[in-house]
Amino acid sequence: MVRGCNYSAKEPESSVKEQLTGEEKAEKQMELQSRYGTKKAIRESKKLRSLKQEDGPESQKDLDAKIKLIVPNKEALESTESQISRHIPPFNESATTPQEAYPLDKIILTGEWDLLGDISEHFQGGAEVSWDAFPRFVCHRIHKLQDIEVDEEKFKLSCIFSYITHLIKFKDQHSMDGISSSRTHRIPNLLFHKFSTMFPMESKSLSNEKTNLLISYVLVLTLFVDEFETDLTDVAKDLRMSAIALRKHYENLGCKLVRKRNVMFATLPVPLQFPQLRQRRQKRNR
Repeated sequence: MVRGCNYSAKEPESSVKEQLTGEEKAEKQMELQSRYGTKKAIRESKKLRSLKQEDGPESQKDLDAKIKLIVPNKEALESTESQISRHIPPFNESATTPQEAYPLDKIILTGEWDLLGDISEHFQGGAEVSWDAFPRFVCHRIHKLQDIEVDEEKFKLSCIFSYITHLIKFKDQHSMDGISSSRTHRIPNLLFHKFSTMFPMESKSLSNEKTNLLISYVLVLTLFVDEFETDLTDVAKDLRMSAIALRKHYENLGCKLVRKRNVMFATLPVPLQFPQLRQRRQKRNR
């Protein structure tokens, strides 16, 4: 045992010598190649020299500076982790207005607005529409379009209505209790592909995590429609949930629940404050 220990202690000295000797040999070899070698050997020699120079202290400083530039922002990283763990849409935790808290352009992408004109066309065409095929939330708020004078804002709201409808119908199409009522609903191909990617199925149905994520997208859009004070009743029925169960989803988004005239409303205070953060701050204040 002692001999083994003594041998291992001496071994690094010989290996260092061999390493130094090897480096010297390599240096001489590169010199010979650069003077008398073929063109290919000369090119290889130059590459090796270049690599050795890049290992110098100045090069290391440059590398350290570049690394600092690409180190992820801590707050941005925490925000992304929170978004994934909570199953919620992209958010801005430092937002100063409710509109900025969950950026609409991160939910409905630029190229998707043109796919959402069905409700706008129905509304402007004046033809009778079977609104029974639409979610209760949409049916009970479609009148808001009449009160909007600016065409762009009217189109924007109608598209949000349409997006909510497609999300709810997509959920129904992948659940046992809603498939019969959504079988004839057509979701634009691009949106269907997007939803299928965002909310992939597991064993012919949506997982709990993906269902919660889909619900969060719907709820954020309901806040936009109701100017960030929305009644839970209609959307709870559309999502086939109890109002009590839905409260937890709104709270998970950072919403505050308030009761007015015996009706529960979800509001969105800013900056966003999620349930876990609230609990931590309460503990600190004790």
